[in-house]
Amino acid sequence: MNEPLTPSLPTSCCSVDSATNATPDGSTNWKDLAARVLTGHAITKEEGLAILGCPDEELLDLMSAAFKIRHHHFGKHVQLYFLMNAKSGLCPEDCGYCSQSKISDAEIPKYNLLNKQKLLDGARVAAERQSKTYCIVISARGPSDREMRAVTEIVPQIKEKYDLKICACLGLLNDEQAAQLKACGVDRVNHNLNTSEEFYQTICSTHTYQDRVATLDAVREAGMEMCSGGIVGMGEKPEDVVNMAFELRDLGVHSIPVNFLNPIEGTPLSEEGKLTPRQCLKTLALFRFANPDREIRIAGGREIHLRSLQPLGMYAANSLFVGDYLTTKGQPPEADYEMLEDLGFTVQRMEETVSPSMK
Repeated sequence: MNEPLTPSLPTSCCSVDSATNATPDGSTNWKDLAARVLTGHAITKEEGLAILGCPDEELLDLMSAAFKIRHHHFGKHVQLYFLMNAKSGLCPEDCGYCSQSKISDAEIPKYNLLNKQKLLDGARVAAERQSKTYCIVISARGPSDREMRAVTEIVPQIKEKYDLKICACLGLLNDEQAAQLKACGVDRVNHNLNTSEEFYQTICSTHTYQDRVATLDAVREAGMEMCSGGIVGMGEKPEDVVNMAFELRDLGVHSIPVNFLNPIEGTPLSEEGKLTPRQCLKTLALFRFANPDREIRIAGGREIHLRSLQPLGMYAANSLFVGDYLTTKGQPPEADYEMLEDLGFTVQRMEETVSPSMK
């Protein structure tokens, strides 16, 4: 009986230490690590730190490997989100990064909850901009009874008129509030962890990291999707970024917005946010490797930190906010559409379901 043939592998594959993904010259074989992730390997903290510390000379190899994971799960599809700042400023919390907090002196619009017509108008804009998800956001510790009533009344009207998913970002929620949102048709709730548990007390004292986790637990129990991510560039250590990525993985979050701090004058963190485009790309790659089959969204700060390297970010991420953010401007939607077209990516419509076969 003939012996089975052994395929001849490239030398670079044969010379990789499978435990460390290291090649003889000391560099990391990122494609090998991506292949292991696609077979179920959960990256370790050491591997996560290696991604953040990737030498710039290996950056394109890292992004290519991240794209291998992204393409396997999402093909070349991109999901667009549209934010509506439904209530601005006037927040009693002291989050140091936020221009809407009680300790912020930033000059921003301040208003109570928008009326129903303005929320409907926002949904129309979201649909016109090819967004799959319309995000209704308020600044608050948590929603008041009046705000809950307004949201639960408007959501069915929006969904009847427009082919949109609804994501609500209303602050801290209890089990009853989460159940009410589910009942009215909210598909997803956003509540960001923002950073690691260890670093959290550095950026906020009026609520805890565990308060945020409890809100996500309530969302999960109510049967809605969880959207939760963080902000990079607040003075945290690489270990904090890795720990946050792993915590989101362990919580089973469905969608992860990755923000890069936009340092706003008048906030305590106005001197932070010193990031390079290369650091931002490595961060996006980390979140893709740590959460391979989850939606990764390039969120606030991409225009000022990724700058000309924004297109490369899409090799790890599969989602974008289109238009403006809560209190800061985004780039014109037309620039995003052009970028995605130039990349050969396609915008996913509401009725489409992305699977590995849609490549």
